[in-house]
Amino acid sequence: MTRTKTSPAVAQLQSDGLARIGLPPENRRQAVVKSLWIGIWLFYFSAPVTDLVSGGHSTLAVVFASLGLAVFVGWYLTLVFRTVRQFEQRRVLISLAVMSSMAALLCLCMGREWLVLFVYVSVSAGAALPGRLSRWAVPGATALLALTATAVEQGGDYLAGLLVPAFLGGFAMVGIRQMIATTVELREARATVAQLAANEERLRMARDLHDLLGHSLSLITLKSELAGRMLPEHPDRAAQQIADIEQVSRQALTDVREAVSGYRRPTLPGELAGARTALTAAGVAADLPAAEPEEELPEETESALAYALREAVTNVVRHSGATRCTVRLTVRQTLAGPVLELTVTDDGKGGSGVPGNGLTGLTERLEGVDGTLTAGPVSPTGNRGFRLTARVPLGSPS
Repeated sequence: MTRTKTSPAVAQLQSDGLARIGLPPENRRQAVVKSLWIGIWLFYFSAPVTDLVSGGHSTLAVVFASLGLAVFVGWYLTLVFRTVRQFEQRRVLISLAVMSSMAALLCLCMGREWLVLFVYVSVSAGAALPGRLSRWAVPGATALLALTATAVEQGGDYLAGLLVPAFLGGFAMVGIRQMIATTVELREARATVAQLAANEERLRMARDLHDLLGHSLSLITLKSELAGRMLPEHPDRAAQQIADIEQVSRQALTDVREAVSGYRRPTLPGELAGARTALTAAGVAADLPAAEPEEELPEETESALAYALREAVTNVVRHSGATRCTVRLTVRQTLAGPVLELTVTDDGKGGSGVPGNGLTGLTERLEGVDGTLTAGPVSPTGNRGFRLTARVPLGSPS
């Protein structure tokens, strides 16, 4: 069978450690996690096993029941653990029908302790079938459980304790499968939005550069042609054209520099997103604000705060050896007026608190917008944790 290509959203879901229901694990970690998760629920097979050991059945009955239970468990694990694709729905339905028949036969032959097998039939239906089929298969398995219990001696005593697990367990698997599918769709949609935003930004840059350079380059070309024609007979007029070319080119260079400077200006939303990506890639647990502050900041002030966040996160990733980094954006009221405070704290190896070139540059940048910067270890001994705090006024810098 040809292996289908994993989408980026599904790959991200796998990297988060989520083993997808109805699909095989892609690596050893997912296999271990999924095996442990499935193995926990095999505990309920203890009732049939106990009945085999101490139920007083004949040797022949024990042999055939043991073989039937082994086949049933193997079929169950295959449905829940291994791959189930859309074009295999018929095979899944046949498997569930065989499992239901085996469960009914074992219950009728061995007794009420075997009614628990129908719970596994219901869970298998919820895990292996798509929603439109599992909505009917789970109630069907539960109804078959009730019907079989009425035909088994004293089956009604076990029925009350098995109906709810069978019904809710099956639909719980349906819900988990739908939740994972929705998560994949949301991440694919988010990736699409990000790609569209990047494309739109490239188009905007192309339009701006065309508007900035199109007229200037056309004028330079025209004046260059004029200067070439005037040079032999009218050198003074050609010199004037060349001077105009120099002036136009200098103005075009200034416009381009201003435009590029605007594109490169860091923003808090962009730096928060970059911080999350950098910390995650470095294996550091990131605790970042859920949203940016509602207060509008002047461009210079926001840039200074964004540079502070970038420098702090870079130091955490490169030097701290931390396992967790917390970023907070808080509005505080001071005697000088309201300020926006950025705090970046990690649980790394701390430091001396002596500012290096990066912190010195940040201090100067923040002072330019009437802001302040403090940085130092969290613990008094200086050997655990580091905190950087940047404050900027909520208003135009003086």
